Amino acid sequence: MSETGNPQMRAVSQDTAGGPEVLKVITTDRPVPGPTEILVRVHAAGVNPTDWKTRSGGRFLDGSSEQPFILGFDVSGVVEAVGLGVTLFAPGDQVFGMPHFPHPAGAYAEYVTAPARHFAHLPAGLDHVHGAALPLAALTAWQALVDTADVQPGARVLIHAAAGGVGHLAVQIAKSRGAYVIGTARKAKHEFLRDLGADELVDYTEQDFATAVRDVDLVFDTIGGDYVARSLRTLRPGGSLVSIVPPDDTFPAGQAREAGVRTAFVLVEPDRSGLQAVADLVNAGTLRVNVETAVPLEDAAKAHALGETGRTTGKIVLTVAP
Repeated sequence: MSETGNPQMRAVSQDTAGGPEVLKVITTDRPVPGPTEILVRVHAAGVNPTDWKTRSGGRFLDGSSEQPFILGFDVSGVVEAVGLGVTLFAPGDQVFGMPHFPHPAGAYAEYVTAPARHFAHLPAGLDHVHGAALPLAALTAWQALVDTADVQPGARVLIHAAAGGVGHLAVQIAKSRGAYVIGTARKAKHEFLRDLGADELVDYTEQDFATAVRDVDLVFDTIGGDYVARSLRTLRPGGSLVSIVPPDDTFPAGQAREAGVRTAFVLVEPDRSGLQAVADLVNAGTLRVNVETAVPLEDAAKAHALGETGRTTGKIVLTVAP
């Protein structure tokens, strides 16, 4: 209990922008669920690129910069209490979700409150470590490939960074839609991706994908930079390029129009129906998430340092409760 009598919890916070070393364990007041909200005891929290970008820049995507703040968006845990009007969940339910994004969610903590409809029931048989690895990455892939691109059976889909957190889930989601999937990844990760269903793979360190791949219906870009312009050369007229990297002044919009290519930028958002669709794929055995490593909450700095190498296969997770 705090001096005010409020229950306390552990969390990872930062007082300033900087490297992984600015992350520290603190004790703070446990949140209380308001109307339509649930209180979740966090068992595990996913680590995503947006976390270390926020940490180093000191600002969330919505512009929030008041410090100290608590990072993290991916949550898997157990409902501790429900607020007024909640009917979807009851205390004791196992849930996973991506609350509030792009607003602060505070997932690097022992407890989180958020709207009930930012969560779904954890897929049967899935542990919390793997549950925490799913929401942001899987929803990103789902909203890009299904909601935005509406991938159809037989479509040729090129996925960049196919072995990454978003990429390896995108491969499986595209395959579940009946697509022919081409992925870019280092050769050491090709066997992993073939096991997930990838039909064709390009080692970008040895071969230029822009000359190796042709007549693609959809490019799913997770890298940005010159990958966008180069990807346009792989697309058939009438094809689409969907990116999760915000376009900048170098984005070749004119070139895309001349090539007859549709482009779209997707920023993931909380989505209960999308979470349920992801859970259905997991329950059907069609989708699995790869966790490269799971480390305790107090080792969040180590998790960020590992993630920033850009060499992880799948996801990194923080374990919070037993």
